[in-house]
Amino acid sequence: MKIVKGNLFRAALTGGIVWGLTVFLTTWISLYLGYGKVFLDWVASIYPGYGISVLGSFIGLIYGFLDMFVGVYIIVWVYRQVGKFIK
Repeated sequence: MKIVKGNLFRAALTGGIVWGLTVFLTTWISLYLGYGKVFLDWVASIYPGYGISVLGSFIGLIYGFLDMFVGVYIIVWVYRQVGKFIK
C-alpha cells in the first residue's frame, strides 16, 4: 500500500475554506429564504456566539474555517502515521 503524498497544510486549508464558506453562505441563504434553519440551529449548538444573522455568518465563517482546518489536519496526519505501519 502506498502512502498518499501531499501537502498536509494545503489539505487542511482547503477543508477549512470549504466548511467556513458553507456555514457563511448557508447563513445568508437562510436569512433571506429561510432555507437550512434546522442545519444552522445544529451549527449554533456547536459554535458559541453563532446565530442566524449577519454577524453570525462571519462568526460561523471563522469557527467553520478553524474547526475544519484542525479536523482535516489531524485526520491526514493520523492517516499518514497509520500508513507508515501498513506497507
